[in-house]
Amino acid sequence: MPDLPSVLITGASSGIGAVYADRFARRGHDLVLVARDAQRMETLASTLRAETGVSIDVVKADLTDASDLDAVSRRLREDDRIGVLINNAGASLGGGFAKQSGADVQNLIALNISAVAGLANAIAPRLARAGTGAIVNIGSVVGLAPEFGLTLYGATKAFVLYLSQGLALELGPKGVYVQAVLPAGTRTEIWGRSGADLDTLPPLMEAADLVDAALVGFDRREPVTIPPLHDAAQWDAFQGARQAMLPGFGTTVPAKRYRDPA
Repeated sequence: MPDLPSVLITGASSGIGAVYADRFARRGHDLVLVARDAQRMETLASTLRAETGVSIDVVKADLTDASDLDAVSRRLREDDRIGVLINNAGASLGGGFAKQSGADVQNLIALNISAVAGLANAIAPRLARAGTGAIVNIGSVVGLAPEFGLTLYGATKAFVLYLSQGLALELGPKGVYVQAVLPAGTRTEIWGRSGADLDTLPPLMEAADLVDAALVGFDRREPVTIPPLHDAAQWDAFQGARQAMLPGFGTTVPAKRYRDPA
């Protein structure tokens, strides 16, 4: 039986990332855990080492810090044992866009966009050369729904979905699987960190349920997995409507409704 690839998981100290660590360890994969809270990761790693026997490295890193991001990127480029990247680290911001500070805006973009793209870019060439491996990017249904009012957060998650779909088209023919996972409201620490009033939140999915569903999609090699979506035909219809517009984008004159306004 061939050796299983190691799995690098960002945002691994709690919530979705910690559950991914548990599930992959129980599948027999060695792990590289990345987050800012080294103590929590060490506690998780100690438990998983004892219960599963896998090897686990703990890497303390703030992915909004350029030097820390470079160090994790270098590990992804150079460590041939790592065959799966779980791009999970992310954050949100409370309040409307007009009230968010410029520094907070840039910090969120650094974590939710720049780090996600940078880490995927670090591992993609090596996986493509090997003809195997997987990149899992954790997005959000908010990226499909500006009506939810989380403008900047939703915009970053729309980027994650587009990046994943584009990478799937580029890397899929080379043997690399790319999955976008789009949670809805999930019980994690992101809510408290963004300043949300926890007493006013709607019912939330448990992180364990979210990850277990996402792994079913992973095993099925779904390009986009939306655990809270009960009617898969709705996503198929959405994709079909989007793809039906593509031929029109190649025309060289404006649409008649813009050339002949009423």
